[in-house]
Amino acid sequence: MELFEECMETVDKCLTDSKMGKGSVRDVVLVGGSSRISKVQELLQDLFDGKDLCKSINPDEAVPYGASVQAAMLSEGIKNVPDLVLLGVTPLSLGILTKGDVMSVVIPRNTRIPVRKTQVCCNLDNQKRVPFSVYEGERARANDNNLLGSFVLSGLPPSPRGHPLDVSFAIDVNGILSVSTEEKTSGNKNEITIINDKDRLSTEEIGRLIQEAEKYRAEDKKFLRKANAMNSLGYYVYKMRNVLKKDISSLCSKEREKIDYAITKATNLLDDSKYQYEVEVFEDHHKELASFFESIASKIG
Repeated sequence: MELFEECMETVDKCLTDSKMGKGSVRDVVLVGGSSRISKVQELLQDLFDGKDLCKSINPDEAVPYGASVQAAMLSEGIKNVPDLVLLGVTPLSLGILTKGDVMSVVIPRNTRIPVRKTQVCCNLDNQKRVPFSVYEGERARANDNNLLGSFVLSGLPPSPRGHPLDVSFAIDVNGILSVSTEEKTSGNKNEITIINDKDRLSTEEIGRLIQEAEKYRAEDKKFLRKANAMNSLGYYVYKMRNVLKKDISSLCSKEREKIDYAITKATNLLDDSKYQYEVEVFEDHHKELASFFESIASKIG
């Protein structure tokens, strides 16, 4: 029974990936010999609220029939081909490596192509060059995914942390991926182009990565929460340091010592942790730091 339920989970995931509800499905077509199993048909019909299953196509012939139609459409010499539109999609999510080995997704899996999407990322203090690594996959850690290529945006003007950099992903009708980044102030830009047959995964490898993402979903969720908590705490410490560069003469010596201690403690926690602490440690320290800062904010000029 567990295997049958896994089949239904696959159907549910397919609907989720395609952003469709069960009510949007006009026909439920059985494909493959295993779809003849009566229990599979029963569960499938229940999943679609009693909708009749389409059995007019031989389950063993459905896939080759579709492949034949696509081949005919791609062949200029064959006439009388049905007027159909074939929409390609991205088999895996595409994104970049960000702080903490986090995979920041720019184009999600199953996005229709052609497509172009832009994401804004930020630099560090006075960073003159920013490296970019492009990955495909479904894991939260970038290095658990497939590296497609890397490039560097250099010649950046001196600027404080948080200066925006545009990162654009574009996939054309042939599946060719172009990744570009630009710093608007200077106009500096760089890009990389990734062809389908270069450093891309086979169908079997794509399937394996998707299965691994499902297997490690809970672990990845935990990793992502911790990475976000660490990054959030680090950015808050940075903002506090900038605020404290202002006139703090109105603070008493005890308040100054307390805030210096709090910032030092947070910095040491981030520098020494190497992810050995639980996520609650970072979240609680962030709340404690924010609460204390709010209590003295009105005194800072």
